Amino acid sequence: MAKITLQGLSTDKAALEAAHVELPKFDVKAVQEYTKTHPVWIHCGAGNIFRGFVASLQQTLLNEGLQQSGIQTVSCYDGAIIDEVYKPHDHLTLEVTLMPDKTTRLKVLGSVTDGFKLNGSCKADEETVRALFREQGLQLLSFTITEKGYALKGMDGAFQPQVLKDMEEGPANCRHAMSLTAAFLYERFKAGAFPLAVVSMDNCSHNGDKVRDAVLTVAKAWADRELVGADFIAYLEDKSKVSFPCTMIDKITPRPDPEVAEALKQLGIEDMDPIKTARGSFIAPFVNAEKPQYLVVEDDFPNGRPPLEKAGVLFTDKNGVDLCERMKVTTCLNPLHTALAVYGCIFGYQRIWQEMEDAELVRLVKKLGYDEGLPVVEDPGILSPKAFIDEVINERLTNKFLPDSPQRIATDSSQKVTVRFGETLKNYQKKGLDATKLIALPLALAGWVRYLIGVGDDGKVFELSDDPLLPELKKILEPVTFGRPESVGDNLKPILSNASIFGVNLYDLGIGTRVEELVREMLSGEGAVRRTLQKYLN
Repeated sequence: MAKITLQGLSTDKAALEAAHVELPKFDVKAVQEYTKTHPVWIHCGAGNIFRGFVASLQQTLLNEGLQQSGIQTVSCYDGAIIDEVYKPHDHLTLEVTLMPDKTTRLKVLGSVTDGFKLNGSCKADEETVRALFREQGLQLLSFTITEKGYALKGMDGAFQPQVLKDMEEGPANCRHAMSLTAAFLYERFKAGAFPLAVVSMDNCSHNGDKVRDAVLTVAKAWADRELVGADFIAYLEDKSKVSFPCTMIDKITPRPDPEVAEALKQLGIEDMDPIKTARGSFIAPFVNAEKPQYLVVEDDFPNGRPPLEKAGVLFTDKNGVDLCERMKVTTCLNPLHTALAVYGCIFGYQRIWQEMEDAELVRLVKKLGYDEGLPVVEDPGILSPKAFIDEVINERLTNKFLPDSPQRIATDSSQKVTVRFGETLKNYQKKGLDATKLIALPLALAGWVRYLIGVGDDGKVFELSDDPLLPELKKILEPVTFGRPESVGDNLKPILSNASIFGVNLYDLGIGTRVEELVREMLSGEGAVRRTLQKYLN
């Protein structure tokens, strides 16, 4: 048996190699020690996409001798990830690449050197991280904290209670990820106004702008209370000092699959069981993910950066990133994923690939992507939209070895529909096209609302995935009931007219009433969702 620990890399090396596990080509312990005093890269968000993609990039550079320092990660939300997964395995991760032919490629990642909890449970960790930001050689702070991690306000447009508390108490005592970012930048400012790149790697439109706006909002609230000076605001607004590059990231990284854990156990690798933390994070000592991956980054790093282009990262200007991001997030992958997610939950599917054997759902995503998305998306040049969507539909979503579930993709869906559907609607508006002629997109929106009812097409109740707006949405939809299409009434209007959810008021584009009609049809009884899809897609 072999363990994925520092000791295991030494004592269990033969067993790991017999299991065809690729090991780090560098001295992991030496890199961990060096990084403590020579930080280059700090990453916020200790979950699966970070370990399965971002950390692997730095691993490549370390393997090739192009970097000496690893990545230090922080968790602002769920400290259990650090305590229950990172520390027991000495911050090592087993990367499991799931190939379409049902083979795996196994690799031990040793590029992550530390894990710190910033959720209020460990003051020592917070002080250590503050000290790291005072180091002149630090080049970037990156994020994978999902869309909701950047939100300062709730659905009602008011600041979240934690954000208000952070604004009142100042940089010495805050908890929200964006408040902490502002606080750490304040440490860096006080230490000598050293430059830094602050890089979101999340699937949000204009993610760099979102981070910048959130950080400046918090910092200016502090300045208004005279908790920081105007010179700190000037530092944040000086692009030669602090940059907020935009990025586009793409790699399907599902929750760790128990079947993968069992397969690893059969190979003689111990302690690989997945866990669900008390805060709802699905995590394991391994990460399972597909092989295709894309990261496009605006090349704006005022303190330099690792040579990530040698690990496959594409660097371009802001416009290039914007076009790639819009292509992927608004047309070629994310809208298809979200549509599959909500309908998959309604139909009771447990895997995305199973949905790609459902004739109606395949028609839905093809029409959504090819017929309604591609006509309004601009070709970025770096990546081909048509080739990208071909790969998504024909190779990626159909990968039967990828244990990705509709339930995972449906998580935080209220934070996703703005970009994944709203941006396409805005493009129709900008180009003077008639949105009322759309078919698949209104079906996707109606499917999301129908999903929020929490009753499957078979009439059975199912559990909705976690979502920060779920309590508010459920309260609005409480009068709407399965089997009673007339209960829709005017009850959807507060949702469908809310531009903070969709990016637009659906009634202004002439499709709000259309979505209402579709939801009514889908609520008429058992099998109504299936019949509705067949009616409009055949």
